Amino acid sequence: MITSTAWRGRRYAVLGLARSGLATVDALLASGARVTAWDSKEEARAALSPSLRFRGEGAVDGVSHLPLSPEGERELIVADPLEIDLIGFEAVIVSPGVPLNTHPIAAKARDAGVPVIGDVELFARSRAELPAHKVVGVTGTNGKSTTTALIDHICRAAGLPSLAGGNIGLPILGRDPLPEGGVYVLELSSYQIDLTFNLDCDVAVLLNLTPDHLDRYDGFQGYAASKARLFEMQSGGHAAVIGIGDAPSAAIARQVAVSGRSEDLTKIAPGVCMDQSHWPALQGPHNAQNALAAIAACEALGIDKEAIDKGLETFPGLPHRMERVATKKGVLFVNDSKATNADSTTPALSAYPRVHWILGGRAKTDSLEACRPGFGHVVKAYTIGEAGELFASLLEGEMPVERSGMLEAAVKSAAANAQPGETVLLSPACASFDQFKDYEARGQAFRDAVEALG
Repeated sequence: MITSTAWRGRRYAVLGLARSGLATVDALLASGARVTAWDSKEEARAALSPSLRFRGEGAVDGVSHLPLSPEGERELIVADPLEIDLIGFEAVIVSPGVPLNTHPIAAKARDAGVPVIGDVELFARSRAELPAHKVVGVTGTNGKSTTTALIDHICRAAGLPSLAGGNIGLPILGRDPLPEGGVYVLELSSYQIDLTFNLDCDVAVLLNLTPDHLDRYDGFQGYAASKARLFEMQSGGHAAVIGIGDAPSAAIARQVAVSGRSEDLTKIAPGVCMDQSHWPALQGPHNAQNALAAIAACEALGIDKEAIDKGLETFPGLPHRMERVATKKGVLFVNDSKATNADSTTPALSAYPRVHWILGGRAKTDSLEACRPGFGHVVKAYTIGEAGELFASLLEGEMPVERSGMLEAAVKSAAANAQPGETVLLSPACASFDQFKDYEARGQAFRDAVEALG
């Protein structure tokens, strides 16, 4: 794991004990820090138990105090940071899922003069003690995961030690440090950037901006400003790669250029003609943009063209993103569960000529207009989840619509209706949280339903 001598003996509060929170607790304790950890869910707090038994005696009961080192430096207290005095704490580290615009921890920490940060900020603060390395930060509304994984894959194809982290894969603090010359490729959501203040990326990438997560921001401008901070944290001379296919991203590119950094700014224009025939996992215009951004980032890292081409050709793609699950009776089944808003669904609709479209879940907006370019490809739509009725009413008159309600029912009906050469596509344009734990669970349920077809 990633540790730092600077954390030894200092006091930290960790709020939220999902994967990144648990990794943060482990990294802090391994560094000799004094940690107060909490999650409102009892089962999440219980996840600390194996680590505690490994390190020493004690029970996790919500109020336990467990010294973990003879020197009295390293300790773990399981308690709600809202119920304790935060004066003297180095920081409160929260999960990106904690809504700072409404959660009382923000005001309590501010009153105590304690910064609220995330695990990526802790990583940024540890960098001086790591072997010499570079960091690529990738943000944007859509395409982050694919671009992050692609850059990581190209780096490894070029023989560079590399790992993908942040909002993808395992928590960054839980990973072993890379050897000298390594590249950390971080997918960064706006929530993670909000909790980060010292991440000086050697290469920072912004793919695009469309309305998303507006419940956490004071309008779209607040969301865009959050993304722009990735470039504000960079030192002069470090590379910036920005897609300019939408006006908000183009405005950020102008800001970066005006700051005097035009020499290290690469703009990725839409509609660039590329031969994608040798990139089986990178089809469609959206993946052309992802590939262009990855190419620019890897060139900024000094990777040669031959290695970049090899990486593009051998990239396997990502689960749940236009993932080809099976072909049954001539019908292709595609899992695009990671398409959690209308903008991210559009590329999948456009990629297949005749589509049976399964969509719905917990809607982020009440519009599907962003999907309109792909409407002509849809043979029939099957709506599910909370947004099922809303989406059905929006699509009626545009295409045949079935109100399926549940994902399994939609898969069965679509499979029965689809003809050889057509595609059954799960591309929900919605969050998953009405019926599933996350988009991965939703994608797995789609896979299971397809397998059950026989």
